[in-house]
Parts: sequence; structure tokens; C-alpha cells
Amino acid sequence: MFKVVIPARFASSRLPGKPLLDIAGKPMVIQVAVQASKSQAGEVVIATDHAPILQVAGQYGYASVMTRADHPSGTDRIAEVVQSMGWSDETIVVNVQGDEPLIDPVLINEVAQALHNDSQAVMATACHPIHDLEHFENPNVVKVVLNASGQALYFSRAAIPYPRDAEYKQHLVAHRHIGIYAYRVGFLKRYASLPVTSLEQIESLEQLRVLYHGYQIAVTVTEHAPATGVDTPADLAAVREIFSRTA
Repeated sequence: MFKVVIPARFASSRLPGKPLLDIAGKPMVIQVAVQASKSQAGEVVIATDHAPILQVAGQYGYASVMTRADHPSGTDRIAEVVQSMGWSDETIVVNVQGDEPLIDPVLINEVAQALHNDSQAVMATACHPIHDLEHFENPNVVKVVLNASGQALYFSRAAIPYPRDAEYKQHLVAHRHIGIYAYRVGFLKRYASLPVTSLEQIESLEQLRVLYHGYQIAVTVTEHAPATGVDTPADLAAVREIFSRTA
């Protein structure tokens, strides 16, 4: 049994106030919570820095926690949550981002299971194969390289592993990182005290703080690309259209 925490920050440079934007009659963060509740999670908690989001969570019957507004990442926000919830150090917590209203509950279960299965790892995440050069070379698509045990060697916005020779470019073997994380509570308590690193800042990837400080991240590989998240007005329109077709 694991917990889900949904970090929902109100400020967004590209889509201000997006956790409260309407999707099929519900605020987006609530649609995320609905999907998370379909997983095997024993509890779903919304973590926010904005009182109206806290109110909305209560209106729909979801637990919520008010957190500081100055956290550098969603993981830092969740680290504050676990301090206040009193969960045991061995409890697994899955970070489901508040802008993923189409998140697959099965993926949430898989990431939690990946961490449960790897006693050496303090964190788990997910990826899926990349089959085209356009996505491989796109800096907005985060890539991950794995070791023989299925743990992350490195995450980057750069094209990794870089195919020096043409034969490798024709038969590309690369993986796109999916932004979902599982952690043990004990590690989250340590994470909050780990110094922010230059790698994390350069790539703008919070998980690099974990690797930099010598910890291991388990990675589950899924064959299917996840549905789109909501970062832009175009994303929002696309997700609304998907919901309208499935209503």
C-alpha cells in the first residue's frame, strides 16, 4: 500500500492558475486526483501553496495540505508534506504531478512497485522507448540512460546516449523520461536537506540532485507513451477534447 501526493502550485509562467482550470466540469487538479484514486493508493493528498486549491480539494472530499510557496521543486513540496502527515519512514509516496489529468492509474502502481522491488533505490520513476529522431533531439523531451539493473545513470535534455555512428542513429535505442516519482518517506526527509546542485539547475531537472549525491533511482520501462500533460493553452484544449470524447 502506498500514498499519492499531488503537488499543485498555483503560479505557472505559461498557464497561470492551471490547477483550477476547468476540464469536463471539474478543476484540473481534481481530475488528477480522480485518476490517482483509481490506483492502488491507500490515500491521495493534494499539496498546494494556494488557499483556493485547498478549498476545492475539500469540496471534492480530498485530503490537502498547505505548503510554503518557495519550494524549488515538487519533490521539496512533498518533503514538507510527509513531515506533517506522520507517515512511517518505509511508506512509499508517489508524486503525481498536478497537471496530468490523463495519468494512467496502472503507471502509478508500476512506479510504486518498482521502488518496492529495489531495496537499493531511494526513488523510482518511469520511461518509455523513443523511436524517432525528432523527439530524441528535442530538448523539451527529457531522456534517461539506464544501467544493467534498470537504475538511472543520468537524465538529460540532451540527446543521450548520443549515436556517434550512422548505424546507431538508424537503430535508435533511447528512452524518454516520464515525470512521475515514487520515494520512501525516510529519503524524502533527507532530500529536503540535500543542497541544490549545479547539474539540477543547468538541466532544470530535480531528479539530478538525487544522482549527484550518490543515491540510486529505479526506472520502470513502459512500452506506451503516456497521455499529454497540460503545460500550454494548446495542451489544455487537447485534453479538454479528449475528455469530451470520453464523457
